[in-house]
Amino acid sequence: MVLPLVSRWSARVLWASPGWRRTYTQRACVGLKRLGCPRGVYSPLAHRAYSVVAGGPEVTLTPERYPVQRLPFSTVSEEDLAAFECIIPGRVITDPEQLQTCNVDWLKTVRGCSKVLLRPQTSEEVSQILRHCYKRNLAVNPQGGNTGMVGGSVPVFDEVILSTALMNQVISFHDVSGILVCQAGCVLEELSRYVQERDFIMPLDLGAKGSCHIGGNVATNAGGLRFLRYGSLRGTVLGLEVVLADGTILNCLTSLRKDNTGYDLKQMFIGSEGTLGVITAVSIVCPPRPKAVNVAFLGCPGFAEVLQTFRTCRGMLGEILSAFEFMDTECMQLVGQHLQLTNPVQESPFYVLVETSGSSAGHDAEKLTNVLEQVLNSGLVTDGTMATDQRKVQMLWALRERITEALSRDGYVFKYDLSLPVERLYDLVIDLRTRLGPRAKHVVGYGHLGDGNLHLNVTAEAFSRELLGALEPYVYAWTAEQRGSVSAEHGLGFKKKDVLGYSKPPVAVTLMQQLKAMLDPEGILNPYKTLPAQA
Repeated sequence: MVLPLVSRWSARVLWASPGWRRTYTQRACVGLKRLGCPRGVYSPLAHRAYSVVAGGPEVTLTPERYPVQRLPFSTVSEEDLAAFECIIPGRVITDPEQLQTCNVDWLKTVRGCSKVLLRPQTSEEVSQILRHCYKRNLAVNPQGGNTGMVGGSVPVFDEVILSTALMNQVISFHDVSGILVCQAGCVLEELSRYVQERDFIMPLDLGAKGSCHIGGNVATNAGGLRFLRYGSLRGTVLGLEVVLADGTILNCLTSLRKDNTGYDLKQMFIGSEGTLGVITAVSIVCPPRPKAVNVAFLGCPGFAEVLQTFRTCRGMLGEILSAFEFMDTECMQLVGQHLQLTNPVQESPFYVLVETSGSSAGHDAEKLTNVLEQVLNSGLVTDGTMATDQRKVQMLWALRERITEALSRDGYVFKYDLSLPVERLYDLVIDLRTRLGPRAKHVVGYGHLGDGNLHLNVTAEAFSRELLGALEPYVYAWTAEQRGSVSAEHGLGFKKKDVLGYSKPPVAVTLMQQLKAMLDPEGILNPYKTLPAQA
């Protein structure tokens, strides 16, 4: 139910358009320990990679939009296809229609022209495929759920697409330690269902959870909505199995919480975006499932009040504060315009979503109610609503999680994922609205305030080189002046690889390039991505 908190608190009934999200009551098909999207279950953004609608405008080929030259890799021959067929019979895809969605990112901003998609089921099959590609000098594009934001998951030219979609087995789960071991192609939402049935949760949660793969999450070091409470994957991932460029299988799939022997090799591959090796299996520790979850959605009169509300929540809620998200009024307008979701509070310049997770429903609800009374009476919040019921909690979360979907329907989107000091988090949005003027359709800001992560988005009717020139490198230089990061959680991929120097010193970039050359001397793994091009 939605609770009116004090006499001035909003008591309007919370609702959203029917069918946009369901409380999942179906059991995932984990009896066989094979995870996949069950039919008939809807999830926001569950099929983001399939947003290229038949009959819609064709996405421009990446080399026609961006200045990039094909490196001297071999092209796939009939002999190569025959070799692949011997390794994975019946799972070599060359049908252009099936390849279309794998060649295009879900934002419809980059498009490759790969002629072959490979769908292995085991690490040994991945090893044999890479061993062949290494000998033949064939470039390989590892691909998970294809939900990336920076063009890292699709080919730039004609790279062989290596999909992990069929590598979707749970290997083991320990119900005392909460340690899950699974293949890299397991869908995050399906893993969440699996561990929730055992009273645990996954330590990360993303808007794209209905289609993103855990291997892709690790390869991009995805952050998401639970970062404030559970930290990054660099802390929760215990071990990895990785296939190197030459086909060597590196098995560091430990389930130990403590192991202080030698270099921690898994950290090289977390966030490497498939450029150093292909992640095939993951060992990850899952926190116990909270017994009580409460969510409040609040309206704030200004960004200064948003910051003070965060400070109050952090001080009064302590360890039960699990998420603190913010969005500006333009985000809310776009969610309403394109997705027909309804604002549950009165219109405000800013909105925040506060989530608590704990072990005592009464204790947590009382703490959150006290906080909300405090921020309301002090003028930090002008209106708000609170939900404890699972369905209403999901409805409130949808207002934040589906912003990306709403933006994608507003036109071409220039996306920036920045880490900044929290006190400067929104200044860039204001700056850009003045700088861009009518050239931009919308300039919006939202994100994870609790960990200083701004999602800056600029929409236009179509791709514009003039608008891109006004944004870049201005956004990156502005971020560097604040000692921020040009990529907080999305990675660098293809689109951001040349701006690495704004966040890392030359010595660090050189060391990364040397590491790449050592592990992948032929450069076949996800070329044109993550690292700036070398002369």
